[in-house]
Amino acid sequence: MLGHRFTKFIPSPSGSTFDKLFDLFMQILTYTSGDVAEALHWLNLLDRQHHLTGEGYGMGDFIEDLKKKGFIKEDDPGGTRLVITAKTEQTIRQRSLEEIFGKLKKGRRGEHRTPQAGMGDEPTTDRRKYQFGDVIEQIDMTSSLRNAQIRHGLGDFRLTEDDLEVVEMEYKSQTSTVLMIDISHSMILYGEDRITPAKKTAMALAELITTRYPKDTLDVLVFGNDAWQIEIKDLPYLDVGPYHTNAVAGLELAMDILRRRKNNNKQIFMITDGKPTCLKEGLNYYKNPFGLDRKILNRTLRLAAQCRRLHIPITTFMVASDPYLQKFVREFTRVNQGRAFYTSLQGLGEYLFEDYVRNRRRRVR
Repeated sequence: MLGHRFTKFIPSPSGSTFDKLFDLFMQILTYTSGDVAEALHWLNLLDRQHHLTGEGYGMGDFIEDLKKKGFIKEDDPGGTRLVITAKTEQTIRQRSLEEIFGKLKKGRRGEHRTPQAGMGDEPTTDRRKYQFGDVIEQIDMTSSLRNAQIRHGLGDFRLTEDDLEVVEMEYKSQTSTVLMIDISHSMILYGEDRITPAKKTAMALAELITTRYPKDTLDVLVFGNDAWQIEIKDLPYLDVGPYHTNAVAGLELAMDILRRRKNNNKQIFMITDGKPTCLKEGLNYYKNPFGLDRKILNRTLRLAAQCRRLHIPITTFMVASDPYLQKFVREFTRVNQGRAFYTSLQGLGEYLFEDYVRNRRRRVR
């Protein structure tokens, strides 16, 4: 008999050796900022300690499988340097999405409802009379023909504009988001890795927007002594540097990016663990890492007020618990009339997503 027989798939409880090693490898890659050699070194150390491989499958086999499956490639003719591929970059983003926003996977792709009715692509239960400008797809032909029959009868049947009945459609908002990530040296100080959760959250948000809300835009920038924009594909390689925190440069760049976006809804997300400690004046840097410098603080607050006048809310995700730093964030939030979350590293992704969706419901006229 031709055809296929489908049965329930019951996966192996243990999984293959490659799958186990691959899960660890992808996690370690995030910590090593995409450095394949360092990730494999750590994986070798874990293998020695926990016996991850056996006689039938070794680390050499795993590396060859990574090459065959297109996850890594040789970057030089001699084959001494291995790098990850675009396939691996996307896989890291997908895994970050599943890890942080896994409970949100269900739902329609690329849409988000707002309370306003308007031009959209999902019908509601509301009906109204036809108005100039309504597209033909919105006309409920069954109800319109019924109206014409009731008003004119079958003997003199005609369909007029007054008979037309229109289905209200839900308006789908579009949002332009700029995500600012602090890469100053304090993000790895005091034995706490703050940059990796920030990086994983950024990758998860990027994958979420490109798959579930494809009409939205997401731009990512990093700020230390200066600020510069990075591509989404560069997120796995993101690392901190010997920088101070120039929030002014980051906000100025974010505003410049949003100025070029045509969407009405615009917002800035800023992930940071500290206060602004740096300004650029001409070719020189003004730095003060001790306390809250009033000169730096005033420039930062001035930009927060400017964003408020432009209807750009700033949501600050504070991953440090120092009281005087939280005091600065409260003042910054008050001036901008935005939001602030004093969150642990573990809850960062959930807070960011909730605020992203909440801001998407806004429709600025």
